This record gives sequence, structure tokens and C-alpha cells, in this order.
Amino acid sequence: MATYFSNDIAIDLGTANTLVYLKGSGIVLNEPSVVAVDQKTKKVYAVGAEAKSMLGKTPDHIVAIRPMKDGVIADFEITEVMLREFIRKSQKKRFFIRPRIVISVPSGITEVERRAVTDSAQNAGAREVYLVAEPIAAAIGVGLPVDKPSGNMVIDIGGGTTEIAVIALNGIVTDMSIRVGGDEMDEAIVQHIKKAYNLLIGDQTAEHVKMMIGSATKLS
Repeated sequence: MATYFSNDIAIDLGTANTLVYLKGSGIVLNEPSVVAVDQKTKKVYAVGAEAKSMLGKTPDHIVAIRPMKDGVIADFEITEVMLREFIRKSQKKRFFIRPRIVISVPSGITEVERRAVTDSAQNAGAREVYLVAEPIAAAIGVGLPVDKPSGNMVIDIGGGTTEIAVIALNGIVTDMSIRVGGDEMDEAIVQHIKKAYNLLIGDQTAEHVKMMIGSATKLS
């Protein structure tokens, strides 16, 4: 019963993809940070994977929006809608309990940007919101001894940002956040294919190529 009523959530709110971890269940959601919206009426048609699958298959007035840019919120209202839907999907039957949420954010964001993430999560249904720097979250995730008095360097390449940090004693000793990431790699692939083969490919195809030939481990 205690597990049933415990619904602490961790969210990796990325520029390209969002992952949701539910305490006791592991990663329960991994979907694109995309929302399909009617530009005329502002009606939301789909969120996540469903929204991404609609690309190129809808009337011109229905567009797929990525509300996150360079690791921070670019469209507050759409981000709130996206978070609410992802929280609903991850909670399933626990929807009547407002969750405590931990969200990873770039280490170099401003206080205004941090406030935007917190407000968006609270408006989406969070009872409490805690923010953790992405390098710290990444280091803990791969099992690095972040609590030891020895430096560990972490390089976390996301869709919109690359986080570089040296971590020791549960804190960041020094860090740099570069607003360049996987999106720029996708664009570089698009331009290379166009220049080398006179062939135009879309962002989704470029991303697929990147994932298949650039992954450090074999993909299924």
C-alpha cells in the first residue's frame, strides 16, 4: 500500500526528449519533447511521440512545437501542457495524488529560467518541485562516487545543451554549459547529405542516422 501511494517522480526535461522516472518502477516514459498545436485555435492535438509522428501529415495550421530550447523553457504554456500530460501518463492510477517532482536542469541557467521550470511543474500538478543540475544527475545515474573528495568529470550532451562539470563532495567544483548539442549534430548531417549527395533529408532521418552510427553501444 505504501508503494501504491508513493509517487515521487524524477523528470529529465530535455530539449529533444523527456524521460520520467517513477519511484519503484524505473523509467516509465521516454518521449519527444514535442506538442502538436493548432495555430489558429491554440488547441493541443497531441503530445510526445504522437505529436512527433504527426510531422508532415497535418494541415499547415497544425504545427509541432518544441517548447524547450537550449535546455530551457521557450514556451511556458506549451511546456506546462506537455508536463501535465507526461505526468498523467506516468502516474496512471495514481493521478489523484499530487507528486513530488525532481527535475534536472542545465547548470548554467539563470534564476528566472529556474523559476520558469518550477512554476511550470507546479502548474502541471506537482505538490513539491526540486531542481538538480544535470551534471550531478548524470553522475549519480552512472554510479560515480560524487560524495568522495576526488574529482569526477562529466560531459552530458543533450539535444540543446552540452554540460561539462567536475564534481566532488556532492557539489560542482567547476562547470560550463554550452548551448550546443544533438540538434546541431542533426543539422550538420542534413547539410552534409545535401552537399555530398544532393539529397534533402528531414530532421527525423538525420536523428536516426546519428543514433545508429554514433551510439557508443549497439542499439536494438
